Amino acid sequence: MRLGLFGGSFDPVHLAHLLLAECCREQARLDQVLFLPAAVPPHKRDVTLAPAEHRLEMLRLAVGGHPALAVSRYEIDRGGVSYTVDTLAHFREEDPTGELFLLLGADMLADLPHWREAARVCELAVPLVVHRPGAPEPAFKDLSSLASDARIALFREHQVEMPPMGLSGTEIRRRVASGWSIRYRVPRAVEKYIHAHGLYGYPKQKGPTEEPIRRKPE
Repeated sequence: MRLGLFGGSFDPVHLAHLLLAECCREQARLDQVLFLPAAVPPHKRDVTLAPAEHRLEMLRLAVGGHPALAVSRYEIDRGGVSYTVDTLAHFREEDPTGELFLLLGADMLADLPHWREAARVCELAVPLVVHRPGAPEPAFKDLSSLASDARIALFREHQVEMPPMGLSGTEIRRRVASGWSIRYRVPRAVEKYIHAHGLYGYPKQKGPTEEPIRRKPE
């Protein structure tokens, strides 16, 4: 079993998350990619996230129908700060013979040496570092204190190419709060869910078929 683990706040999940997961699944020949929304991300302890059940449900709507994409509530149920090393150890214990892969953007790779038990993270899973055309090469040299040269060479071999997509959760939330369209930035089912539940400052709908309010264009 080649299992890819994709952690994050997913507040909300958007199309760049899904494309990243699909590129990793295809290029690394993963059997499954598991989305793991964090209870409390270590780098966002002072940030108020949308309630966990909403983030979970939006993820389920986003990956529905894809047989190789799934959602886990493990970090949500565990509660507290969601450290990657603890999550990897859990899934390693569940399947000692499987192969674990950790989905990462190149920007996150640069920060990996500062993570809790970073060397153990590199031991438990192979980072699948996503590289976008035109972006600087991933800084694998920064892992020299965490893993052997042979292990780092393995990480390099598993780089994933992904087309550039300038999307972020911050942008999505800002657009929702401003009454601007998020069409084609998130899956349609997620867009409807945000509107129906009044997330991110959007006025809660009175009925399931009510159209989003229209405001002046950007």
